[in-house]
Amino acid sequence: MIGRTFALSALLALGACARPAGPPPSSPAATAARAAQRAPVILVSIDGFRADYLDRGVTPNLARLAAGGVSAAMRPSFPSKTFPNHWTLVTGLRPDRHGITANNMEDPARPGEKFTMATEDPFWWNAAEPMWVTAQKAGIHAAAMFWPGSSVGWGGARDAEWPNTVRNGMRPDDWQQFTQAMPGENRVHAVIDWLRRPPATRPGFVTLYFDTVDTAGHQYSPSSPQVTEALAEVDRWIGDLVAGLAELGRPANLVIVADHGMAATSSDRVIALDKIVSPDDARLIEAGPYASFAPVPGHERAAEAALLKPHAHLSCWRKSEIPARFHYGHNARVPAYFCLAEDGWLTMKSAPPAAFTRGEHGYDNDQADMRALFIANGPAFARGGKLPTFDNVDVAPLLRDLLGLPAGQGLDGSDAPFQEVLHKK
Repeated sequence: MIGRTFALSALLALGACARPAGPPPSSPAATAARAAQRAPVILVSIDGFRADYLDRGVTPNLARLAAGGVSAAMRPSFPSKTFPNHWTLVTGLRPDRHGITANNMEDPARPGEKFTMATEDPFWWNAAEPMWVTAQKAGIHAAAMFWPGSSVGWGGARDAEWPNTVRNGMRPDDWQQFTQAMPGENRVHAVIDWLRRPPATRPGFVTLYFDTVDTAGHQYSPSSPQVTEALAEVDRWIGDLVAGLAELGRPANLVIVADHGMAATSSDRVIALDKIVSPDDARLIEAGPYASFAPVPGHERAAEAALLKPHAHLSCWRKSEIPARFHYGHNARVPAYFCLAEDGWLTMKSAPPAAFTRGEHGYDNDQADMRALFIANGPAFARGGKLPTFDNVDVAPLLRDLLGLPAGQGLDGSDAPFQEVLHKK
């Protein structure tokens, strides 16, 4: 495995003269023709891979890619949750703008409905265009081996009546319905099979998603041996990907990211919300590292008086007064009241019935333990070492550069963090 990994390194070195495309192509056909000649872009998410996990010494393939390319401790967007950040990574917008403001949320336009991580109705997703749609509109084939939102018919509308057909939506040319049961090696094999295709059908943009590290972090806490085992396992899958690319003789630009980090918590650090506000006065929408509430009609004053008084290890705000540095609180889907726990503390509906130790994320996105992995390696990248911390809204502009797409308009990020490490056009 290691020998084949070095084989890809040689290919990447030979391909280092390949530059990102020059002026934007004039048509989708021109873009497609140029995409067939350029190195494919593979965006890999290792969910919950805290930036400092790379220092544990059990991820040699990732370490080799970082050493031969660039790496950083990337700042997630707030809230540091899975779905908001995965959507930011492929749209270049913060959650308050792209609309996936939480893993669980409500929308005043759809009273009685709730978004969960299984929701595929385009209504919830349509506010921001994901990268696979942008690429396909430009004539670049795209494929998704899992990514939150990739199974959604983006831009479409879902029929209200069964079978709830989605009309006029766009998905990646190839995509898989997410299931945790699919082993990581199978996910990698699917990506390699896609890249084995002839140029006319070969994807130029691919996403790949692993959930193992996040699952172990939640169950056992970040410092657990189970997380270390999960890190080593995912690293082997990354090695399989690198070896598969080497066997194809096809250098690729790999952008490997995480959506957030992970903090240790326990039953000793729980804030019981029923001791703070009565459920008769405020309806709890989501709990965990943060809690969000909607006042019960007619009980607004009581809810506000209870929530906005000082609380140990918890800060609560009206949505309009959430600190500006979070860039959060303008979207209609953010509830009227929002409470953020101190790092490592948890809000729960009531006191836990049993002792536990586990990991959580969703805290202040500027906390060190919320920092996320970032590694980029391939013919477009110089050997640039460690980059300063940057915001994850900058990833989508980087992807646009790698795909030869024009700069996005009105994005929250830019490609500025990468200018010194990208081979010049």
